[in-house]
Amino acid sequence: MKNLVLIAFTLFAFSFANAQDAKGLLKEVSAKAKSYDNIAIDFKYNLSNAKEGINQDTRGDVTIVGDKYVLHMLGTTTMFDGAKIYTVVPEDEEVTISNYNPAEDKQITPSKMLTFYEKGYTYKMDVVQNVKGRKIQFVKLIPIDSKAEIKDILLGVDAQTKHIYKLIQTDANGTKYTLTVNSFKTNQPVSKGMFTFDEAKYKKDGYYINKLD
Repeated sequence: MKNLVLIAFTLFAFSFANAQDAKGLLKEVSAKAKSYDNIAIDFKYNLSNAKEGINQDTRGDVTIVGDKYVLHMLGTTTMFDGAKIYTVVPEDEEVTISNYNPAEDKQITPSKMLTFYEKGYTYKMDVVQNVKGRKIQFVKLIPIDSKAEIKDILLGVDAQTKHIYKLIQTDANGTKYTLTVNSFKTNQPVSKGMFTFDEAKYKKDGYYINKLD
């Protein structure tokens, strides 16, 4: 009986230490991200679902300044200026404008990608991978909300730079989203008008402006 209690206590202590190590690492990642004036990321994005026979790859890039961002992906530009979200689709010659509501935002948006894990998850250290000489430490995040659509997230962190290298999100339905960082640049020159939407320009070019709010 004493041995069983000792084993149980040892497992609990190990689990607690593992969670603390994971939480400590993510705190370092968050602090590092917040220390930069801006961050520019070029990435590869994969969407897969084995049951549905889906496996799609694409590339994209995003520039993040505080909560604001400009994202280019799948031929679409999405800009968030801190209050509104602008989605520009050249193929359809359409711009969609909507107000941002933090209470309804449960997605891992570009501006939250580097800090989303600060609330709502339990953590534990996972596997370590060697990627071209870089030590990538994965942390497994599980939503505290048992009704969450997300099953778990694996966050790969470069152990030396404390930058996020990979994010693997698995949903309850088996759909997996994998974002792999190709380049991570910081404190780049950013134009003053980057987050200013010029509605007149798009109207002049014949775009339809769809205001949802």
